[in-house]
Amino acid sequence: MHPALLKQLLDPAARDEPIRRLSGRMPSPLRGTRCPLGVVVSESFWRAALHSRRSRGTPLRAGPARGAGVDCRARRRAQARRARAGGMSALRWGHGAAGLGRALWPAGRHGPPGQEGALGGHWGRRRSSSASPCEQEQDRRKDWGHAELLEVLKARVRQLQAECVSEVTVKRVGLARCSEAGGFQPSRKVLEVAPGSAPRLSRPWVDRLQKDKQIMQRRQQRLEAKLPKLQARYLKAFKRPLRLEPQLLDEHLATCLQSQELGPPGSPWEDLLARLLQEVPGRLGRQAEEARLRAISAQLRSQQQRILAFLECCLLTGHLPLAHHVLVTYHSRPQQQLQLTLAMYNTVMLGWARKGSFKELVYVFFMVKDAGLAPDLLSYAAALQCMGRLDHKASTIRRCLEQMAQDGLQLQDLFTSLPLCKEEQAMLLRAVCKARPKFRPLPPGLQTQANTSPLLREIYEDHPVPFPKLPLPLKKLESLFSEQLRLETDTTITVQSVEKAPKLTRAVLHARRALWRLRAQWQETLCQALQEARANEAHAAYECRPSVYPFLCLLTDKEWAQLMLQALQVLPPHGLPLLYMAQQLGLRAFNQYTVQRKLQGNQMRGLERRYSEYLHLLACDTEVAAPCLPRQHWESLGSPEGPPEQPWPLPVVVQLGKQLAEMMVQALEMPSCLASPRGSQVPIRVLYHVYSFRSFRQIGIVKPHPAYVQLLEKAAENRLTFQVADVPMLCPPLPWTSPHSGAFLLSPTKLMRAVDGTVQHQRLLESCPPAELHGALDALTQLGNCAWRVNGKVLDLVLKLFTAKGCPRLGVPAPASEAPRPPETRLPLGAPPASKARLRRELIRCLKVSREMHSLRVEALYRLSLAQHLRHRVFWLPHNMDFRGRAYPCPPHFNHLGSDLARALLEFAQGRPLGPHGLNWLKIHLINLTGFKKREPLQARLAFADERMDDILDAADRPMTGRKWWMEADEPWQALACCMEITRAVRAPDPTAHVSHFPVHQDGSCNGLQHYTALGRDAIGAASVNLLPSDMPQDVYSGVAAQVEVFRRQDARRGLQVAQVLEGFISRKVVKQTVMTVVYGVTRYGGRLQIEKRLRELRGFPQEFVWEASHYLVRQVFHSLQEMFSGTRAIQRWLTESARLIAHSGSAVEWITPLGIPIIQPYHRDCRYKVVGGSMQSLTYSSNSDSCQKPNALKQKNGFPPNFIHSLDSSHMMLTALHCYRKGLTFVSVHDCFWTHAADVAVMNQVCREQFVRLHNQPILQDLSRFLARRFSEHRSRNQSKNIWVTKLVDTLQSVPKTGDFDLEQVKQSTYFFS
Repeated sequence: MHPALLKQLLDPAARDEPIRRLSGRMPSPLRGTRCPLGVVVSESFWRAALHSRRSRGTPLRAGPARGAGVDCRARRRAQARRARAGGMSALRWGHGAAGLGRALWPAGRHGPPGQEGALGGHWGRRRSSSASPCEQEQDRRKDWGHAELLEVLKARVRQLQAECVSEVTVKRVGLARCSEAGGFQPSRKVLEVAPGSAPRLSRPWVDRLQKDKQIMQRRQQRLEAKLPKLQARYLKAFKRPLRLEPQLLDEHLATCLQSQELGPPGSPWEDLLARLLQEVPGRLGRQAEEARLRAISAQLRSQQQRILAFLECCLLTGHLPLAHHVLVTYHSRPQQQLQLTLAMYNTVMLGWARKGSFKELVYVFFMVKDAGLAPDLLSYAAALQCMGRLDHKASTIRRCLEQMAQDGLQLQDLFTSLPLCKEEQAMLLRAVCKARPKFRPLPPGLQTQANTSPLLREIYEDHPVPFPKLPLPLKKLESLFSEQLRLETDTTITVQSVEKAPKLTRAVLHARRALWRLRAQWQETLCQALQEARANEAHAAYECRPSVYPFLCLLTDKEWAQLMLQALQVLPPHGLPLLYMAQQLGLRAFNQYTVQRKLQGNQMRGLERRYSEYLHLLACDTEVAAPCLPRQHWESLGSPEGPPEQPWPLPVVVQLGKQLAEMMVQALEMPSCLASPRGSQVPIRVLYHVYSFRSFRQIGIVKPHPAYVQLLEKAAENRLTFQVADVPMLCPPLPWTSPHSGAFLLSPTKLMRAVDGTVQHQRLLESCPPAELHGALDALTQLGNCAWRVNGKVLDLVLKLFTAKGCPRLGVPAPASEAPRPPETRLPLGAPPASKARLRRELIRCLKVSREMHSLRVEALYRLSLAQHLRHRVFWLPHNMDFRGRAYPCPPHFNHLGSDLARALLEFAQGRPLGPHGLNWLKIHLINLTGFKKREPLQARLAFADERMDDILDAADRPMTGRKWWMEADEPWQALACCMEITRAVRAPDPTAHVSHFPVHQDGSCNGLQHYTALGRDAIGAASVNLLPSDMPQDVYSGVAAQVEVFRRQDARRGLQVAQVLEGFISRKVVKQTVMTVVYGVTRYGGRLQIEKRLRELRGFPQEFVWEASHYLVRQVFHSLQEMFSGTRAIQRWLTESARLIAHSGSAVEWITPLGIPIIQPYHRDCRYKVVGGSMQSLTYSSNSDSCQKPNALKQKNGFPPNFIHSLDSSHMMLTALHCYRKGLTFVSVHDCFWTHAADVAVMNQVCREQFVRLHNQPILQDLSRFLARRFSEHRSRNQSKNIWVTKLVDTLQSVPKTGDFDLEQVKQSTYFFS
């Protein structure tokens, strides 16, 4: 038996802990232990409770359980009858469902209202689930079985509370003290005793409890006697030496190694290595191993990822012998040897090479040959590096180099293709130069290539222009860099919350002091738990079981404890799924470890030096010798200090996070008296683990105890803690120079964001020639270098509403006090099931609304708190991109991609005079934000703004007390901010000299259709989406609505009822969303749902026709688009069919954007992975992003057209960004919405139109066809059915849709292309 289990059984405190999960069959360690209230319960009582058929409130008798021999089906029928009679169908839905128990509790019955976390909620009449879902016996019992068990237990508790017996003590362990109104009430039958007589416990129960107590004492004595032997055996396992010498399966290799071991002491191991490389060639080459890896299962691949990460982490933490021991053990077992890959052997070899241990390195080489693998470049690099450290003979090194050449490996690649640090490269070069004195590796400058894209020729080949300067001097930027570096070193940042602070009463101060004391105690407790967990994991690692031991050694105990306490601080009251919590804890650990490793290495000094030189390019008071791009300037300052940090595989992240989460649940306790002044000092768990149902699936949830939530509410701490990577930067971001280098100073950031665990995007980027990514890297750097500041006046107005009762109409969420309340009425005893169902639906609706309000409130709290924190600061938003190439800011809570409120809070930190036309663009932009004149020309909008100047000034001067017309605008907060900017400009002495920081937007006119129309050269569609010059802006949504109205009239004249009902209800708003999303792959089903939602919002529309009308309208919308955009639909069908054939041939769709970004769609069949171990539950998670799995044909087919168009609009945005930079403009974007200063709108519009024409003058569809044919036509195999799909694919790709005769040059004259 494991010592940890022995401790749990022998420790009285451990036996008093509440049982977190009730199962149908009581686990053996819990037999004879205590029930959730601390009453000693025997195994027989558990069995009786499980099979008892008594109704609720009836006291239990001694003796065998009733109904033990009844058939299971009869027992279930009896349970169903009791459920219908007793009304025990209330669900526990978290804090918001407290009223559910009150409403559904039958009138006249004794018992408390349900409260989650107390006995009525956490141990209430029915929980979402019980113990681990993997037990089939428990699955058969499910809901009503658990409800019956809890009813029996509560009845027993009431009986014991009503009886004053000295032999039995009722302890409320694990529960906060119940309130007077909600306390438990004894059963009426129990209270009925003879007058003047004291209540007595029935004799059989006393005998039973005494007997169980004696059994437990004898069992404890036996365990205490066994404990020394088990501990001795446990410690003896750690004293056994780690295995170093491999056990080879090949007889020839085993004989060679044995002869070397038994030979004379002076036998050189380097000669043995040379003979090994030459005389025993590998049976499997690199291509064969890659084919074998593609054929293995997803579960095996998950295990391989864990093993490789374990070995790499052992090297980082100084546990190389343990890594070698695990490798040898796996290699000696034929079944487990299949899990080993060449990368694992190379990892251990590289570790021995760094230590100069040549004998152990040869051991690994023997295992590589024994496994039938051929050494690769990294294998030879490890051997040569070790030889360089040991100063081996030149002849031995020469033989190694010759063998490497015979294997087809290039010597230069040792220094250009491997992730080695400078010290390792020096040792490697030392060995090579000893054998070849004239060899010199190519310097980094000669390895760079020029970007060959014709779209970027002006950027990289023409005469360079000076980079736009920031409005800050060098000294200020250097101080900002130091501040940002200090924040990233701490990994977290704490800001003041904008939530209304409570009065500092005595109760508040007492609660805060209690929290401070508890957190100090928790830190010590977690440190002790970490030491125990580390010992257990070390034992598991020695036995080659899944272990996170080296990962637990990456940080100190104090750092781990702080990390877990930070996670506890942000845990919501309704809890989090264990899988999500584990994943977040694992990612936090990886981020903190990455920062710590950079701090411990020599990278900090180099970073400070390079960044100081880099700021000379950006500061307003310094110059550089030659103008260049930020990326080019950064690369000229030196090469990176070391290889990039590779992310941990998702299985490792989940396993490590699960270990930390279980540690938090088991170790964190608080006294129950903190929840109630009259409570006892009995400790209760701060977190508890329960099960719940999500979409018919049972998942584990970690929830905070209501007593802890109550303590937090009383303390009302007005501080919020964020990860540094979630907050805008205080200095300019690092320029993007590679797929893994850029953005934050220390915090790891991906160039291409993807679902956690997805590696295919990163592999594509790393295999791509570096020069091909320069366009994307420079565009993202330019977007991140835009400096921002907070619009203080708008923020003040929003905070007034936020701290009051909010204003949902203006996008300011209301507090929880404004959430709908469940009805307080109780149902009578004989209430019909329909009444219960109706009341339950109303309660669920209230709970859903309450949770939605809470989510929106928290999101707004984060945004406004960060805005208040950065009110008087200049800050930056680093950018990265998704797998389609679309750019996004990295900080999630406060950026310009948010809602209308979020955008109104931001403005450019660098101002620019309005000039002669800037004020007019501000007025036009205001009318665009209101949505009043969408179909009017620019001059009409300008005139309308001049007519409403009094209203504009009123909104700026009296936003909350004036006419408030701005509240009816489409974008109210941005409209108000624009009114304030116009007011400042018109009241300035010279409006043309007014320095404006306000960003002006220009939106594309249904940008997806614009790209489709340009691809097909569709003249009719071009007029509808403003690609043709026009005096009036064309509205494609109104055009589609008009075409649908034509079809409706025709059908109405033919007598179609639904067409007649729709008369007067077809408008632009009804069809807009469907038209907008058709080009992005929406199906008729999705379009019908969109139209149904719009119809339900119409006043006066007969609701009984909603379903039929939505079906009718979606058909007409698709028909209208087919009529108006015939070329667009042909291209969409061609893309869809190509993707379908590619997916059926067994591959995911790939392509390259016009700017050279490699794209692959991450849609594959779901793979289920299981993380076992631990004391709470096993985790099973699914992933559809594994490129080795078969593709999901449906998602590949439906996703290709919209994703391809998204990659085109991102290419257009990046081209516009780079060319605006050349002209000295400030430029940012929200996908197809481009921002700049009011004075520069005309220039940006010109650049936008020019780059759109240049983009679509390229043969995009023809290039795509050639790439797909070259990429996927080679996938022929022996499978004839697969070859049939490939043949059809080749035929389809050759039939590129024909284009029309539209002249793209006309776009340059289209005023309303972007407006």
